[in-house]
Formats: sequence, structure tokens, C-alpha cells
Amino acid sequence: MSNLQLRTLSAIVLAIAVLALTWLGGLPFRVLSAVIVLGVFYEWSRMSRPKTDAIWGPGVLGMLPEIPTLVFAGALVVGLPAPILLGLVVAFTLLLWVAERLRGLTPWESAGFAYASLSGLALALLRGDDASGLVAILFLFAVVWATDIFAYFVGRKIGGPKLAPSISPGKTRSGALGGAVGGVLAGLLLAVWAGAGNLAALGAVALLLSAVSQAGDLFESWVKRRHGYKDSGAIIPGHGGVMDRVDGLVAAAFALYVIGWLCGSADQPAHGLFPV
Repeated sequence: MSNLQLRTLSAIVLAIAVLALTWLGGLPFRVLSAVIVLGVFYEWSRMSRPKTDAIWGPGVLGMLPEIPTLVFAGALVVGLPAPILLGLVVAFTLLLWVAERLRGLTPWESAGFAYASLSGLALALLRGDDASGLVAILFLFAVVWATDIFAYFVGRKIGGPKLAPSISPGKTRSGALGGAVGGVLAGLLLAVWAGAGNLAALGAVALLLSAVSQAGDLFESWVKRRHGYKDSGAIIPGHGGVMDRVDGLVAAAFALYVIGWLCGSADQPAHGLFPV
């Protein structure tokens, strides 16, 4: 089986599982969001943590970065309100940052916690448990997945100048443009299917999400290159780790969450975007 075939098969299986949990919403989707938090933080820490023993010390102190992550994942599953979840992100990020500074460490653990927790928070609160949340997440998926697919095939077909050769040598400017076009088209098609009326605004949002998704992909590539890794993990055949699969998605999810928050509320951001 070729790598493309393996990637395609894995992507189909993952998409079916994720769409099923998305359809259910509520607790099942919050559990998925919490798993993403844990997976992203584990892989981030594995890549960024110095390769020596007892970085944080013995006992409970040795688990300092993991404990806030587990607590936050639990809070996400329980379904605590957005202000409390955001407060936990800020408090735990500061706690880890101070601990790192006191130990003379580069603040990678605190950055990883913020990245992982905000990713899960954005996904969980966007989905919620109503029809608006379902449409918002499907809109997000349509834009990000279409961006990935179009960028890959347009880039391979047309080629041309590299987008960011020092970070991700395989990505091209033609692929980035093709991904943006595909993402906007997919987002608009989803919006039309859902009966949304603000198509011009949603087209602009889709374009922004496509750009943010590609930036998130490049950011994760930079983190891996910074620490000498090709893949963040090996749990997903043909794709690598959790971060490799959700890098663009979580970046776009946070962007959509912020837009929804500005248009609606922190607890129900989807209502400001898709008043179904």
C-alpha cells in the first residue's frame, strides 16, 4: 500500500469517527476535545522536553506539567462555563511559566499547555449541543479539510515557488492559493446547505480560516523542526501524531471561536455565526 493510499484510508476512518462524535455533540464531543488536549500536550512535551531525567524533580513535582493538563481535560469533559475554562487556561499557563523560570527552563511546557488547552476549548465550545454548534463545526471541518486536500493536489500538480522552504520544504505558494480557493468553496457550499443567509460574511470567514489553518500547519512544522522531529508521533498511520493531524484544524477552530465570541458569546460562539 502506497503512503498516499495509507493516508487516505486513515483519513476516511478518522473522518467517520469524528463526524459521528460531532453529530452526537455534547458529552461525546467534549470527550473528543479533551482527548485532543491530552494528545497534543503529550506530543508537544515529548518533543520539547530536554532529554534528561528529573527535569521537574521527584514525586508530585515531577508531574507538574501533566497535572494541570489532566485537570483542564476533566473540566472540559464536565462542561464548565467558558469563563472558568478560560480562567484555568490563564492560571495554569502562568503557573507552569513561573515554575519553568524558577528552574531556568525555556517556557515550552507552558506554551504547550496554552496551545493544547485553547485548542480543545475552542472545539468543545464551538460545538456545544445544539444545531448552531453542529453547523459551525461542520463549516470548520469543510474549510480546513478542503484546504488540506486542495493544497496538496494543486501543489503537486502546479508546483512553483516554495511557501516557506526553511520550515516546510514541500509546501508551495500555488498549493496555498489552491487550498484557500478550495476552503472558501467548501465553506460556502456548507453554508448554503445549512441555509445560512450571510454568505458574503461567511465567505470572508472561510478565507480567513483557510489562511489560519495553513499558518497553523506551518507553526507545527516549525515546532517539530525546532526540536529535530519529522513527525510529532506515530499513532495515526500515514499521518504521524495527533498534532500532525489537527495542527491546522485547532488553529482555525480558535480563530472561529474568537469570531463567534465577538459576534455572540463566549459560551455559545456558534450562535453569533449560525443562528439556526
